[in-house]
Amino acid sequence: MTTSTTTNVAQGDAHVGFQAGVVHGDINFYRIPPNPTPQEQFTYALKYLNARVRDQASELIEKAVAGGYATTNVQFYRLIALLSGRTLRQLAPEELDRLTAIYASLPHLDDRDEWAAGLRVIIRLLKPVRANETELVVKEIDALNQRQREAIYGHLEALLEGAIQDEMWQKAVALAESGRTADSRLERIWTFFHPTPAQPRTLPVRPAEIALRDRVRVGVGATVFSLAAAQLIMLVAAHGALDSILALLAGLVGLAGICVGGADRHYRGTRLRAKEAQIRPPRQWRREAPPGGFARKMDRLFDRYFGRYVPEGTDRAYWLAQTAGIRRNLRDEVVEIYRETHVGADRLAWLVRYLVSDVRRQWERDTLTAYRQRLRPSVRSRFLYFGGLVLVAGGTLWMFPAVVAASPLPGIGWLLLAAAAATPAARASFQIVAERRRVVDEQAERLAKEAARWAAYARWCHKLSNKPSDVQMAAWLECDRKVLVDQALQQYRLRPSQVIAHAFIEAPAPSCKKARYPQGPWRYSRYRLLLFLLTDDGVRQVDVDLDLETATSRITQRLNYRFDAVAAVRVDGIATQQQTFELTLVNGEPITVRVNDADIETLQPDEDATTIAEVSLDATGLSHTLHVLEGVAAEGKEWIKHRRRSADERLHNHDPERTQPKVDDARSAVHGNHRSIESRAQGPT
Repeated sequence: MTTSTTTNVAQGDAHVGFQAGVVHGDINFYRIPPNPTPQEQFTYALKYLNARVRDQASELIEKAVAGGYATTNVQFYRLIALLSGRTLRQLAPEELDRLTAIYASLPHLDDRDEWAAGLRVIIRLLKPVRANETELVVKEIDALNQRQREAIYGHLEALLEGAIQDEMWQKAVALAESGRTADSRLERIWTFFHPTPAQPRTLPVRPAEIALRDRVRVGVGATVFSLAAAQLIMLVAAHGALDSILALLAGLVGLAGICVGGADRHYRGTRLRAKEAQIRPPRQWRREAPPGGFARKMDRLFDRYFGRYVPEGTDRAYWLAQTAGIRRNLRDEVVEIYRETHVGADRLAWLVRYLVSDVRRQWERDTLTAYRQRLRPSVRSRFLYFGGLVLVAGGTLWMFPAVVAASPLPGIGWLLLAAAAATPAARASFQIVAERRRVVDEQAERLAKEAARWAAYARWCHKLSNKPSDVQMAAWLECDRKVLVDQALQQYRLRPSQVIAHAFIEAPAPSCKKARYPQGPWRYSRYRLLLFLLTDDGVRQVDVDLDLETATSRITQRLNYRFDAVAAVRVDGIATQQQTFELTLVNGEPITVRVNDADIETLQPDEDATTIAEVSLDATGLSHTLHVLEGVAAEGKEWIKHRRRSADERLHNHDPERTQPKVDDARSAVHGNHRSIESRAQGPT
């Protein structure tokens, strides 16, 4: 019985819709260094093998062996990679050659070498196991170290026949049941599909913009006013009245109070209007951003999270209407900051969530408009402004008779000139002071906003720091597949030994999330699985929807058909673009599923589209699945006997002279397995 083999596809004619693919570009798990040593090649081979990328792992191990690295540890995993998930009849002729070559190259197996013990167990599994030897073989496997034991249970249960196969399958399923939720899967797995969050940014503060006319008004007005005030002082002093001099001084003090208090009032009013404009609902929305663009994606994010994060006890429609201006302002800010940075919108989702949750928090605390209280004119500024007006008016009225008495026409002229110069100069100074205070306040707001966003970013990064590895993702998926196969066996009331082979067609479900390591295979949040069980009576097909994030599954369809009902199996298309798998039954509609889709946009600088496609298909076991189904389509039940005869012929053609005992062991193991297979295959179809 084979282990799960798979292809990336979608059932029927349904279109597979993906969210943006995530590539964890900061991880070098699969990045092999240039000119690797044999030891490094073996290290990366184990990573691929643990990720169920079997062909890539086998290729790297063969390179390590060719480079002179051939310890018992290497030979153990060399056999695991070659035999993983397959019966001996599924090995191609060149793979049978390699199996014989491995046997021929095995060194003397020292009893004190733990990896030699593992090799002996694999050799033992290749030979027929009698019913009375089942318990002994299981004890030999359980006596191995944990890594060897998990590798054998996880990869080699397909080699066995009869009672030993049933026994090992139950142990493998028990391990899968416990392993599918191990390492806090349900709490961590979603982080694998989450993109690396973009670092927070804030808009730079707009520099103070002081108009030239305001500078001119202040400069000219202050000069003219100073000249007029000096002339008035001389006129009042020449008159000699002390009360007139005091009145003039009071007017000047009042003017200073007007400038100080008026500038503060003007700034607060200007600032309040700007703040109100940020939250005021727009009269009409601007035209929609171009479809597929960054701005449109940000629109969707803000609409989604404002619609989701509704304050408790607040009507959704009222909330959305009252925060429309805030939503527009925040969206414009984020788009302005990140538009030219080539940062994907999905990497900014955390920032949008934080901004929206911050608005909701202020709403619930009734601090969303706290700036209104903060920007109300203070008692001091009111006192200075209105007190200054009183002093200026009183002082002017008190000294006016003395000015007229000293020099009627010049005195009135200097008074009018002073008033005409002071008014525009004061207003221009209000603008200048307000603009400079704006820069100071906005800089302080920016620093506070930046600190809050960095704190939120740090919290989110900490939440993502427990991201599972690609190997863990592969292990969880493999556990799910084993459990699904066991459930199918129970539904059909079959024992593992009654199944000639089983194979998976794997499809990413519509609108699923996907992610991968650089140089690694794609992983999906939701799968569509087609499970094929080949038995003496024909093929059992089970269609399953699997949610990898919640570890839940649902059977959507069950089909039964004879071997001779399979008319054709084929895969159309190029791996780097799009491939479609099609299984045609004699009296039924073709079962068409999409194998893969091109995703050139996510390629890293050191990646090749063909390599990524091959690795992804390798992880799904497409070649093994096709081998089983194509054999059934071409020859039906005769495929089983044909593969046995072919394997026998290939093994008999090898020269066993140098390592006769080892080759004989391999040959007897292969022949024994095929004799058992043949005896099962003689039943009616």
